[in-house]
Formats: sequence, structure tokens, C-alpha cells
Amino acid sequence: MNIDKAIKQKAFKNEHQKAMVNMIYTSNWIHEKQKEIFEPHDITSQQFNILRILRGSRSPLSTMDIRDRMLDKNSDTSRMVVRLERKKLVSKRLNDKDQRLVDVTISERGLELLSRLDQQDEQLIGIISNLTIEDAKKLNALLDKIRHQK
Repeated sequence: MNIDKAIKQKAFKNEHQKAMVNMIYTSNWIHEKQKEIFEPHDITSQQFNILRILRGSRSPLSTMDIRDRMLDKNSDTSRMVVRLERKKLVSKRLNDKDQRLVDVTISERGLELLSRLDQQDEQLIGIISNLTIEDAKKLNALLDKIRHQK
């Protein structure tokens, strides 16, 4: 469905405005599709991102290190880590060298959850499965170009 029909708007000021609205609409659409996948597991896409970051790390990470690697740079990583800890998906302990820092590691339960979610990876990728590899490359280049404005 094209954006004009999706949001029932007949005209845009110009193609740049239409592109901006289209990106926002598509971002929200993708977010809703992700929620459908994560909700049964009682996690958010941001919590999923934290678990994937921790699984990929060879050593414990501070919440600042996690935030640096997050997709959503404005997230309250500390609060999300606390919620993940309550669900027993991560564990925390004070950093040996700097008592102001907390080291976070993924728990066995967190690894098991990611293992189950890995099986649903195709659903996430399926959101954009109608794109060819060439389309995906072009889209990546365009999105990178938008974010790297001077």
C-alpha cells in the first residue's frame, strides 16, 4: 500500500515531505510488527537489543557500553537492565576496578530466550522479504545518506 492511501492524505508539499512521512510511517509499522514477535516473550525490542549485545560480548559490559551499542541511543539503558534483571534474563555486579560502574552479563535464561527468538529471526527479516538484495543495498545506502548529513 502506498503512503497516500495508508494515511489518507491526498497531497504532500513535495517529495521530501512525502519521504519523511513515509519513513516515520514505515518505522512505526516495523516497530508494531516487532512487537507482535516480542510480546509473547514479555520483552521489548530495546530489551531484545540489549540481550543480543550482551550475547555478542566476550566480557561483561557496563550500562554505558551497552548504550553505546544500542540502536536507540536515547534509551534509558539502566532502567531496561533493571527490568531484564527482574526477569532473570541478565545479572549485574559491581565493576572490580570502578565501583561506580555495574557489569552486566546475560544469564542462562536470557541465552535460552534468545535461542528461541533466533528461530523467529525469519519473521523479522520477512518484514522486508519483498526487497531484492539490490533493493536492500540501495535502501541501506539511502538511509545511511540521510543520517550522515553535515
